[in-house]
Amino acid sequence: MKTMRFLFMATAVLCSLGLVLQSASAADMVPKAAFDFKNFPDMSDFDPNKPMPLKGDTIKIAVVASHSGPAASVGEIYWISVLWAAHMVNKQGGIMVDGKKKMVEVLKADTQSKPDITKKVCERMILQEKVDFLWGTNGSHLQKVINQVADKYKKISVNAASLSDELQEVPDFSRYAFMTTFSTEQIGRGLAYYYGQIRKKEKKFYILCQDYLFGHSMAEGFKKGLKEYYPDAEIVGEDYHKLFLTDFAPYLTKIKASGAEVVYTGDWIPDAANLLKQARQMGIMLPFADIFMDEPRFLTEVGVEGTKGIINLAQYGNGNPAFKNDDQIKVYRAWNDLWKNKWKEPYNTVLYTHPFGNIGAYIGSTYWLLSVVTRAGSTDPEKIIKVWEGDTYQLPSGQILEMRACDHKQITPLTVNEFVPPAEQKQSFNIPPYYWFEGCSNVGPSTLLPMDKVVPKADPKLCK
Repeated sequence: MKTMRFLFMATAVLCSLGLVLQSASAADMVPKAAFDFKNFPDMSDFDPNKPMPLKGDTIKIAVVASHSGPAASVGEIYWISVLWAAHMVNKQGGIMVDGKKKMVEVLKADTQSKPDITKKVCERMILQEKVDFLWGTNGSHLQKVINQVADKYKKISVNAASLSDELQEVPDFSRYAFMTTFSTEQIGRGLAYYYGQIRKKEKKFYILCQDYLFGHSMAEGFKKGLKEYYPDAEIVGEDYHKLFLTDFAPYLTKIKASGAEVVYTGDWIPDAANLLKQARQMGIMLPFADIFMDEPRFLTEVGVEGTKGIINLAQYGNGNPAFKNDDQIKVYRAWNDLWKNKWKEPYNTVLYTHPFGNIGAYIGSTYWLLSVVTRAGSTDPEKIIKVWEGDTYQLPSGQILEMRACDHKQITPLTVNEFVPPAEQKQSFNIPPYYWFEGCSNVGPSTLLPMDKVVPKADPKLCK
């Protein structure tokens, strides 16, 4: 097993530098820590609208996100994800920190999607609320601010949702920041590999992304990926739009006239929802290749036919079928039963039916953080860094995450999911009712990409 682990780590380094090496299978690894099914507690009292009251000294996590404004629904997703993991640990009795058992407290830090507000709220969280960890966020430009504040005050920043590779590269790299999500170059290379080496059908792509750091990074990652894995492909158009756009018609008109066979986008909600809905309203039935066009509230508005054929690259998953043992089913049902019978608005909508997809990834990032705290026995940043660098952790799905020590980027296999009608979703959702969602197409065929094809790039100034 030591040999297998060496091969996995060597693959990560060599592939990040552009060298080729056949990867060892992540499934053959023995992680340093794993989700503890045996001690999974009774979660029947969990309510995201009524967090467990806590007393005394606590471990504090600030969820730094857009809890208000046009992207407030993203903040809702982050909140329930982090709170679920914290509640689980609290029901287990908390975490022993510096000789004292402490519960985990989660606080909201509203960025309002504005950099200046992000800086102010992060400083307030650290200086007044005395939080131990900053957890964020939607928007790489905002995550950059979070990381800067964390670095200034020597607090750990957990980047669970901002995907730009530049965040973990010189000059922005901070040893206090850990990236627990896939990155833009991984995404671009992963989808290019899928289309060029596996699917081998569509050749004409139109790029449409949001006009800021993340959107441009998404586009560059895909263009690099096509050169590497699909040189016969053609980019027939490339556009960038402002955040929170309400009228996509000008862009969709260009897409319709371009001869594109696939639209590649990194848009997140509300932009992803508006883009898909307006495309279908204009009669444009082209498939989208995406990472965030999996939100079931707007997918069900579009319907089964309008969502069929979407190709979604997922950071959470372990191939088909979704449930491989009774332990996984038990943990899933703990969430799903609460959604059915207890939760109120906004958490009783179809979005929160399953703890999978990006929600699963955000929960998983928090499980990993709390596992690191447990093993460090402290919230001291230096002790956290020592444990987390080079760490490996297995999620409930069986997927293994690794934290590359040199640049604090997560390494993990990625999955490409093709959306199919409910009757065809059984190949993925293999327990009753045998479909993910009845009102829209969703995951059917699921392809695990070769590990060595999606290792995140590394800054040679950091990873030598």
